Amino acid sequence: MSAKSVKGADAALFQLEGKPSWGAATPQALQHVLAMLVGNITPPILIAQLLQLPEEEKILLMQAAMVIGGITTLIQLFPIMGFGMGLPNVMGVAFAYMPILTAIGMSYGIRAIFGAQLVGAFSSIFIGLAMGKIRKFFPPIVSGTVVLSIGLSLYGTAINYMAGGNANADNFGEPKYWLIALITLAVTLACNLFGKGYVKVSGMLIGIGTGYILSMVFGGMVKFEGVATANWIALPRFVHWGLEFHPSAILAMIIMYIVQAVQTIGDVSSTAIGAFNREAADKEIGGAIMGQGVCGMLGALIGGLPTDPYSQNVGLIVTTKVVAKRVFVIVGAIMIVAGLCPKFGAVMTTIPYPVLGGATVTVFAAITMSGIQLITEQPMNYRNKMIVGISLALGVGITTASKSLQFASQDIRNIIGNSPIVLSFLVSFLLNIIVPADDTAEQE
Repeated sequence: MSAKSVKGADAALFQLEGKPSWGAATPQALQHVLAMLVGNITPPILIAQLLQLPEEEKILLMQAAMVIGGITTLIQLFPIMGFGMGLPNVMGVAFAYMPILTAIGMSYGIRAIFGAQLVGAFSSIFIGLAMGKIRKFFPPIVSGTVVLSIGLSLYGTAINYMAGGNANADNFGEPKYWLIALITLAVTLACNLFGKGYVKVSGMLIGIGTGYILSMVFGGMVKFEGVATANWIALPRFVHWGLEFHPSAILAMIIMYIVQAVQTIGDVSSTAIGAFNREAADKEIGGAIMGQGVCGMLGALIGGLPTDPYSQNVGLIVTTKVVAKRVFVIVGAIMIVAGLCPKFGAVMTTIPYPVLGGATVTVFAAITMSGIQLITEQPMNYRNKMIVGISLALGVGITTASKSLQFASQDIRNIIGNSPIVLSFLVSFLLNIIVPADDTAEQE
């Protein structure tokens, strides 16, 4: 829906403090909910399935994801004591954390995920406070390398899910799984590339719906037993899984929060420039990071995984110019209400693996290309090429050849051996500081 078509109906939609009618604001809010819904529920589903959690706990994770996404959206909209940016955005569980969450979960279990998240989120508050001073240490060549490593590390997850989800199963890679996954992918891409309005922003949702129906046609892939027994209303459970604190997990999570802070700078800046025609203030950027931090701590206590601003929703804001706070209040309220309804979560857990894989591979591809886009903001001379190349070679290479660390301590293996993100970050960060700056033009 374009800004021009809406403006005549209610001009208050385009004013931050405007009071558009509920009739005008609600469709805009629903558009944002559709754009973020699948991205928000998929990480908890993947983590629950990876750790083989029972169906009830998978639903609890999804409930918490919706609740914490809604709360974070509202805190970012209405800052409390500097926590929050005061600008419209839609927050949800971040795919970027998936490799780190997976590594921690496989090494120590879900308690360690939330323990590391609690400490990492707390540390990000100080990152937000100091962002004005430390921002220079995270140029695009560093942040882009890390984002690129995140995207690359997620492809294995997508392919495994496209092939059926369980590599040890006898039917892993069955033709029907690939057929469902590829049709889901094709529909998602078609909507994103050729669709207009709601169809375009809801491409992943439409793709999943198509794959879901196809899975039901094949039979035996969609099971509704958990839906029938799920309650209609329930509150998230406080410290349900407990907390465990492992130094290697905490260090990895802190580094991930630093990386995510850099990405948040980009999302907040895009919102300010695209919707308000101005640069984002340091107070807004710092407040956004601090808001994510305090909500990350709350999330660790109720089972909500780390959040970030959703780029697809930033794109919607920039495209439509709809910035009225009332719209995003509705978005936050819908997310919280959905999170308080276990029935909703139970329905979402029935989505088969190949459908999730076919839809999310587009997200992972977008993350990878975002990394490349960030990297190319700086000239690709020999210095910058080597920083990116060496960082990825070590990060991805060591993860691929995991036995290369067999004589290292368990903590070292947990920090850099299970995911390329941490090592890629450390190498690119150090090389960028050590190697003299070079702004010469791109070299052949």
